[in-house]
Amino acid sequence: MNESFSALKRQRTSSLERLTKEINKLANKEQGSSSDDRYWQPEVDKAGNGYAIIRFLPAPMNEELPWVRMWNHGFQGPGGWYIENSLTTLNQPDPVAEMNSKLWNSGNDKDKEIARARKRRLNYIANIYVVKDPAHPENEGKVFLYKFGKKIFDKINEKMNPEFDDEKPLNPFDLWAGANFKLKIRKVEGYRNYDKSEFEDPAPLLEDDDDMEAIWKSQHSLAELVAPDKFKSYDELKARLDKVLSEQAGYSRKSEEDDVPFERVARPSAAPSVGKTAPAKKVAAHDDDDLEFFNKLAEDDE
Repeated sequence: MNESFSALKRQRTSSLERLTKEINKLANKEQGSSSDDRYWQPEVDKAGNGYAIIRFLPAPMNEELPWVRMWNHGFQGPGGWYIENSLTTLNQPDPVAEMNSKLWNSGNDKDKEIARARKRRLNYIANIYVVKDPAHPENEGKVFLYKFGKKIFDKINEKMNPEFDDEKPLNPFDLWAGANFKLKIRKVEGYRNYDKSEFEDPAPLLEDDDDMEAIWKSQHSLAELVAPDKFKSYDELKARLDKVLSEQAGYSRKSEEDDVPFERVARPSAAPSVGKTAPAKKVAAHDDDDLEFFNKLAEDDE
C-alpha cells in the first residue's frame, strides 16, 4: 500500500477534528460573530435558543460609566446599503439625521414613512465577565466587550430603579453586591426574544478581591470606542449617503440584495431616493434583532 495513502488512513481521526474546528469557525462567522475578538456574543442553536451567564463589570479604570451608547443607521437605497455609526453619538450634526428631520417636518405622511425606515437605532457596549458559556466553554473566566440592545438595557435599568417599594435597588455592575445575568434567548415569531433573561441573587463575582482586581484591570476601554477618531467625518458620511440614494449607483445591487444571508430578522426597509415618495415598508420594533442584523451587514460590507 502506498505510504502516503497509509498516512491518510492513519490520520483520518485527526483530520476529522481539524475539519470540525474549521466548520465551527465558519458557522460562528455566519451567525454574525464579530471579527474583533474583544467582543462576545451568545450563540444560538438551530431552533434559535441560547443560554449563557455573564456579569456586567464596573467602569474601566479612569472612566466614568460602565457602558457607552452608540447610535447607528441601517437602510437600503438604490445604490446599496447604508450601515454607519451616527455622529449624533457625539452630539454632532449627522447627514442622515438632518435629512430625516426635513422629511419628518415636510407635512407629507409618505416622507414620514421614509424617515421612520431610516431612523437611528441605539445599542450599548459594556465589559462583561463570562461566567458560563455552554456553546463555547473556552470563553468562561474571560473579559469581553458585549454589544446589546434596549431590551437588555431595560432589564438593567429595572434592577437599578425597581418599580415596587419592596424591591431594593441593585447595581448590576458592582463586583461585590452585583448579580450575574442569566441570558436566555428564544425565537418567538421568528425573532430573538430576551424576555426570560434575568438576574440572579446578589453575590460577589469571586471570593478573592485580588482576583477581582485583576479582572477589573483587564477590562477594555469603553471611552475609546466612542472617541471622535473612531467615526467617519460628516463629509464621508454624506458622500456615502448620496451614493446609497443614487439611482446611478444601483444598477448592480439586486443580486447583492438577493444574497443577504438573514432569516426573518427585523430588516430595515429599502428607502427610495430623494424626491421620490414611494411609501417605505414598516419595520418591526425588535431592537436587539436590528442590532444583530446591523452587525452582520457591517461585517459583510467590510
